[in-house]
Amino acid sequence: EIRSDSSKNNYTILAAVKNKNKNLNRYRDVSPYDHSRIVLSKGKFDYINASLVKVEKAHRQYILAQGPLRHTTGHFWLMVWEQNCKAVVMVTKIIEKNQEKCHQYWPIGEKHGGEDVMVLNDVGLKVKFISEKVSSDFTARILRLTEVESGKKRDIVHFHYTTWPDFGVPESPTAFLRFLAVVRRSGALSEHVGPPVVHCSAGIGRSGTFCLVDSCLVLMNDNGVNSVKVKDLLMEMRCYRMGLIQTPDQLRFSYLAIIEGITKKDWDTLSSDEDDDMVEDEDDEEAEDEDESEGAPPLPPPRAESLMSNKPLPSEPNSDPLECICSLSLYRGEGLRERKRAESRQKIAEQVAEMKRKQEKAETYSRIKRSLLSPLSLGFGAFLLGSSIIYILLVK
Repeated sequence: EIRSDSSKNNYTILAAVKNKNKNLNRYRDVSPYDHSRIVLSKGKFDYINASLVKVEKAHRQYILAQGPLRHTTGHFWLMVWEQNCKAVVMVTKIIEKNQEKCHQYWPIGEKHGGEDVMVLNDVGLKVKFISEKVSSDFTARILRLTEVESGKKRDIVHFHYTTWPDFGVPESPTAFLRFLAVVRRSGALSEHVGPPVVHCSAGIGRSGTFCLVDSCLVLMNDNGVNSVKVKDLLMEMRCYRMGLIQTPDQLRFSYLAIIEGITKKDWDTLSSDEDDDMVEDEDDEEAEDEDESEGAPPLPPPRAESLMSNKPLPSEPNSDPLECICSLSLYRGEGLRERKRAESRQKIAEQVAEMKRKQEKAETYSRIKRSLLSPLSLGFGAFLLGSSIIYILLVK
């Protein structure tokens, strides 16, 4: 139903299909719409397979992009620079099922057998590896982006979710929500900075899931559970980039993550055990270099001791989901609060059940249709073959 309704969108993709731009697309069937594509202002090309997706009600903007190719790595970082992005959210691995899903577009550092600096001569930029922290589900890195001509520098936080299979879903909403919480606390999703770049391989499936869940939780936390229809919001987002959320499983997972996000009060809080599992990798020399830069964003998540200090954590103004969930003005009194939560859980559970029912109905219809058409096709083919033989014999 969603795919059918989205096919009615009559948006053009003229830039994507130009001969000079065709080899800049990773997949032939995933193109940015002309009205929402990111336009590069410097360099040989103004085209990149990336779209600005706006969710104005949630005060959110995201740049959804394909995973960079080898020859579009410079374009990717130029986009990050020109759009003043604070973070890149990557929800794919470089290699999946023996296929390259994304080029290695950042330096991995000498400690890991690579280089500390990646020079992008085609766009006049260079990327430097500064540090990283590793957890069981994701890695957070600091990468320093420098405009060579001017010498201006910016530190970009690179959030890399590493346990999300292509065309699949994470094992549980809990780990995904923990990842989302870390991204939020960095301030990267704030409307006061440039939009984050969110990418998987094609920039529609896993990327779309991340953005849909985040936007829905913002709206529900601010305006109440009944303020959002998930399907309608997805349809709005698909007006900016085609094909967001590729599979029924990804849509189901979105519902499950939203349900957990609005019912579990502490979903956006890292446990001390999880925080202790984070392994930091940073050279002393790089740390000193990082201190010299202006406006360097903090490397999330904070360590356990910092959670107990009086130093405020970096966060988005008025968008702390834990505070929103715990202090919703419409919940007054424990009994009313619990009743409202129960009603919300029931309503969303009913929506999920209805979605599953429709999906099963569609799958059943498709199976019946195939089973009916198959013998008809064989019979019609036999009829044509027999008629042809009779015709040839009569003519002779």
